[in-house]
Amino acid sequence: MTAKSLKIIVSGDVDGRLNQLYSRISNIQKKSGAFDMLLCVGDFFSPTSPEWEQYVSGSMKAPIPTFVIGASKKELLKYYSSGDGCDNITFLGKSGLYTGSSGLRIAYLSGMDTTLAKDDDTEFTSKEIDSICVPLLSDSKYSGIDILLTSQWPKGVEKYGVAMDGVDSLQVGSSLISKLAVDLKPRYHFVGREGVYFERQPYRNHKVLAEGAKHVTRFISLAKVGNTEKKKYMYAFTIVPMSQLEHTELVKQPQDVTECPYTQQADVNQKERATQELEETSSQFFFDMNSPQSQQGKKRRVDDPDNKKNAKRPTQPTGPCWFCLGNATVDKHLVISVGNQSYLALAKGPLVPDHVLILPIGHYQSTVTAPQDVITEIDQYKAALRKMYKKQGKAAVFFERNFRTQHLQIQAVPVEQDMVPELKETFTECAESNKIELHEIPKMSDLKQIVPAGAPYFYAELPSGDKLLHRISKFFPLQFGREALSSPLLLNMPDRVNWKNCSCSKEEEILMVTDFRKDFQPYEFNTT
Repeated sequence: MTAKSLKIIVSGDVDGRLNQLYSRISNIQKKSGAFDMLLCVGDFFSPTSPEWEQYVSGSMKAPIPTFVIGASKKELLKYYSSGDGCDNITFLGKSGLYTGSSGLRIAYLSGMDTTLAKDDDTEFTSKEIDSICVPLLSDSKYSGIDILLTSQWPKGVEKYGVAMDGVDSLQVGSSLISKLAVDLKPRYHFVGREGVYFERQPYRNHKVLAEGAKHVTRFISLAKVGNTEKKKYMYAFTIVPMSQLEHTELVKQPQDVTECPYTQQADVNQKERATQELEETSSQFFFDMNSPQSQQGKKRRVDDPDNKKNAKRPTQPTGPCWFCLGNATVDKHLVISVGNQSYLALAKGPLVPDHVLILPIGHYQSTVTAPQDVITEIDQYKAALRKMYKKQGKAAVFFERNFRTQHLQIQAVPVEQDMVPELKETFTECAESNKIELHEIPKMSDLKQIVPAGAPYFYAELPSGDKLLHRISKFFPLQFGREALSSPLLLNMPDRVNWKNCSCSKEEEILMVTDFRKDFQPYEFNTT
């Protein structure tokens, strides 16, 4: 039996413009047939909503079953005081789970995050999050819900996605909402309030290579009804409840899927909740637990601004490191460009003259352990190299081996454009000949979400956008990246697999650095 799909419309903040909203929906239903329900996020009312009386009195009727979440402003609470809506309009309330006869499950949370004790139903704390999540997560078979409605944005939703104008979720978003999304795993997450339309690329709810595939989440923000900028305030879609879908259909991954933007934020949220619980607990005592007297004999808190050790710094190498820029043993004549967090240098024993390394200035072992500011600048170098190689009619191959090394080194090797179609197959064949398994990971994936810190790996980024990963267990050929590129179908340089066979004199290296620096100058972003 074929599962029945539901036709749903979601609206942004109505702000009391009920007639305008329902007039638009009536026109849509005349053209496209009846929809099953309307879900309203953001604020349904304005401080003065004269049109509401028409629906309460019965002189007007909503043309579609309408479900409204609670208020996020104190002055709007008066409309919810009775607890009832009117004919065809249902107040869901502040938070909870709605399950329709079709099996569709909708979780909702209205109001704004507060770190203080709640004043009224326009605010929420971690207790509301738990009231939604705990009953669901206690079911060992729980896998997610269909739709999540929240007034406030989740914090950090833009991460890994396309750039967004008009809203910074780090400023207006809630880490509690981020955690709610991580725990509930909704297929759709709708928000309002901020007056913008934004549809993020879908993100996955599983860790690549570590967990089985799960459904993706689509995050959508809607503008206000009747906004003068003509921003989109309604979203219509069809959905089959996940309880009725075949697993293979449910977990299909779209091409533009990204990593979950909230995983690290969820960890931060745990710390915030712990702090909040501590503050609530301290109020139960007759003395101030945060007073100087109560702190005597205690260790200084990690987040104490006066604790200078709190600043994240590079780890120190266990022995001499040939790649830490401040080390006297570094071959400074190989350095091409120096940024704030990283630098570019000619590779020792290069495969080709324009074979270079991107390295952090501080001591970080791998991409997985390097902080975001370092990764951001490394990505700038990658982008600059791609442009330079493209101007030369070539394409960039980047690879990293986090095995038997103590300092992050990203190798950048240019290949001719006509070799690009052969790259993935050649790397795969080289892996098979060495009896190792090379996985292709999603193009929008983040290595930090796939590989745990400290785990050895080999990772390559190809010009096609393909990303290849091998999780090293015991054996791994140290020159694997060079071996693949040196194969007959590519550079055809079998004698140059080992870098020690490609050594140059210092004078030759200085000449190559000079030539490269000249070619790189138009793309150099470190101008000071």
